[in-house]
Amino acid sequence: MRADTELLRDLIAVTPGIVTWPGRGRPESAIRAAEAVVGPLDHSYRWWLGEYGEGSLRGRPVATVEPVPGLGEPGLVEEWSGGDRLWFYEDDDHERYGFALDRAAGGEWPVVVRGPFTGEEQPVADSFGGFLTVWTALAAGLREGPNPAVARLWRTTPGVRLPDGGGLHGPHTFRARNDAWEVRTHAPHWVLVGEDGGGAGLFMRRHGRDRSSLYRLAPGLLRGGVADHGELLDADLFDWLDRLLP
Repeated sequence: MRADTELLRDLIAVTPGIVTWPGRGRPESAIRAAEAVVGPLDHSYRWWLGEYGEGSLRGRPVATVEPVPGLGEPGLVEEWSGGDRLWFYEDDDHERYGFALDRAAGGEWPVVVRGPFTGEEQPVADSFGGFLTVWTALAAGLREGPNPAVARLWRTTPGVRLPDGGGLHGPHTFRARNDAWEVRTHAPHWVLVGEDGGGAGLFMRRHGRDRSSLYRLAPGLLRGGVADHGELLDADLFDWLDRLLP
C-alpha cells in the first residue's frame, strides 16, 4: 500500500510543526537529475519534492534537491550522502533519519533512524509518507498508533479512503473523531479507527489479545458494547482492506 497523497496533503496542512512554503516545488528536471544519481525516488518523497520542494519539522529542514553550484544543473544537496543510506532529516536530539536504499521495493524506500552515540539503527516507517504520519502521531501523543494494526497502517499512509466514501483515520483526525464519538467514555477499551460512507463507526480494540479484528457499529449503539452490538467485518484489518481495495 502506498501513501495516499491527498490525505498526506491534509495531514501536512493541519499538523503543528510541519512547515512548507507555497510555490517552492521542485521542477521535474531537478527530481529526475536526483534520480539519475540515486535511482527512482520513494513515491511519496518524490511527490513532496514536486509539491513543496522545501519544508521543515519543528524548525529542522527536510533535505531537498537544488541546482549544482556553478553548473546550473539540478543535483542533490550535501546532506544526502551516506552510502546505502540517504539522510534527509536530523532532529533536535541529533538523531538522523534516512532512506534505506538497500531495502527499497515497489517504489517505496523504508525510513530508518540512527542514534548519535551508538550508531544503532531502528526502523521508523515504510516510506516518506509513513515517516510524516508516524512523526505526526508521536507529536500528537498517540505513540506510533493506538494499537499494532493501526501503527502498521500509519507506517505507510495517513489513513485510507474507502470506496463507499468513508475512510480510515490518520493521526491528524484520530483524536477529534474519537472525541466526537465519546469513545473513551462509552468504550474505553476500543478505538474508532474510521467511519463508513453511511456514518457507522469502524472500531478496533485498544487493549487485549485481539487487536486486529474490525467491527462496524451504527451511531447510538456504542454504549451497548462494540463486540455485542457491532458487526464483525473481518478478523484482520489488512485482510479486509485487501478485499476492499483494488
